[in-house]
Amino acid sequence: MTKKVMLLIERDFNDAEALYPYYRLKEAGFDVKVAGTGEKEYRSKYGYPMKTDGKIQDFKADDFDAVIIPGGWAPDFMRRNKAMVDFVKKMNKKGKVIAAICHAASLLVSADVLKGKKMTCFMAVKDDAINAGANYVDEEVVIDSNLITSRQPDDLPAFCREIIKALG
Repeated sequence: MTKKVMLLIERDFNDAEALYPYYRLKEAGFDVKVAGTGEKEYRSKYGYPMKTDGKIQDFKADDFDAVIIPGGWAPDFMRRNKAMVDFVKKMNKKGKVIAAICHAASLLVSADVLKGKKMTCFMAVKDDAINAGANYVDEEVVIDSNLITSRQPDDLPAFCREIIKALG
């Protein structure tokens, strides 16, 4: 059975951090869906459009094996949406893969999934992660149980490699 991956999206997402995992996981044979908070299409920080498969409320965490959260300014908008926060919480409660890069840590803070977890993120949000109970380290990719985190676009090869490995 094909593994299903949810890619969360919102306006001002980081182009590379959304598109690279999207296409890399599709290439690896995963069924990748894109969900936002309500728009049919979102624009990246640099204006690139990305269409969604629906609103996050249209999907159930039970139906997915992993969720990917790109950075950019998007996580700041995602964390304000209860359905987005709840989706990440449910994925975590079920022990499913949560992959977050760069500023995505801010959504993880709001979903309250960082207590006691070793993780990394972009330095601008590391204090938030630490204050949420995370054990922050400055490494290109960090795996702690179901949580996979990276710092920035340069970390994408390691980030995607670990997501694919975790999904088997």
